[in-house]
Amino acid sequence: MRQRQPPRHRTFARAMRRDATPADAKLWQALRAGQLDGFKFKRQVPLDGYILDFVCFEAWLIIELDGSQHAENLRDRVRDRHFEALGFRTIRFWNDEVL
Repeated sequence: MRQRQPPRHRTFARAMRRDATPADAKLWQALRAGQLDGFKFKRQVPLDGYILDFVCFEAWLIIELDGSQHAENLRDRVRDRHFEALGFRTIRFWNDEVL
């Protein structure tokens, strides 16, 4: 599912990988290198104008970690519907749940 992304999205995603939140870093340690039943996850992936926190393309699964700024966020619902229409399933966790 490789797509050419605008340079600013790639740059922003790279910065987000470098400056991960504590919750992102903790979950990444559990997901990286196929540690979850061999599924390969990528983190901070730019796709269709969004940056996905974690995605497993073979399972069509997106995992999003949310802080308080995401409470009742309409943009998140629009984003989830967009990826659902493409065949992805999105699951969301609060940062506090991961920590």
